Amino acid sequence: MTDHRLWPANDRVALQSLGLPDRIAVDGTPARLTRPVTDLCRAPDGPRERQLLLGDTVTVLETRDGWAFVQTDNGYCGYVPADRLDNTVWPTHRVGTFATHAYAEESMKSQAVMALPFGARLRVLDERAKFFETPQGFVPKKHLRPLDRPFADPVTVAQLHFNVPYLWGGNSTRGLDCSGLIHAALTACDIPCPGDADLQENAVGEPLSADAPLQRGDLLFWVGHVGLMVDAQVMIHANGHAMACTYEPVNAAILRIQAQDGGEVTQRRRLTALSG
Repeated sequence: MTDHRLWPANDRVALQSLGLPDRIAVDGTPARLTRPVTDLCRAPDGPRERQLLLGDTVTVLETRDGWAFVQTDNGYCGYVPADRLDNTVWPTHRVGTFATHAYAEESMKSQAVMALPFGARLRVLDERAKFFETPQGFVPKKHLRPLDRPFADPVTVAQLHFNVPYLWGGNSTRGLDCSGLIHAALTACDIPCPGDADLQENAVGEPLSADAPLQRGDLLFWVGHVGLMVDAQVMIHANGHAMACTYEPVNAAILRIQAQDGGEVTQRRRLTALSG
């Protein structure tokens, strides 16, 4: 069965590599998101599938009635408002703090013209004493990190999201869900990662036996849920139980999720880049 999340075709167009004879074959054109956070929708004005951040790359397959049908760099397909895309500015840095602001002038007392979440990507045009000049405005230098300097530890990134409110399909420090947290943590470390837990379960890290001792960076999966181990006893996860990203002793979480009909742990996986 075709997974609509990963299917680069709609009723009119299809990515040329699919070879669908009843659709217009397209190669697509690259573009970047121009707003801090944008919903990737299942259909124009439809429900949110995931979210995209400023500077994220997409391939535009069709633009129609103000909506662009796109494929993201991790394979997700959906619709975003066409006026939130641009193909002229390519980023050099990412926001490396929980959040920051772009200011109208080179001063923290000037008007804040855009609030930027962790992971948003910007192009630095010029370097000043305490600010970088970007197309969005002036951003504190201490808040930006070059794209060629990824984070080294996904757990540290995940912990940066502690207490972020739970948001189904969310991918930013404004709100996220369990798989959004894992996606944010891994992509900040340049580790490829799908957007949803069921896809992450078969794509991230290597399987770990049920009797192996857990360690920092291990992933635990349930049907529709995922958590990241902070150490051998505690995990961090965005969860509907607390409606936030929280720490929880892993044994207590396993029992609680089971008692709430969430089932057993379906898989444990180890991020090989961190294990040795």
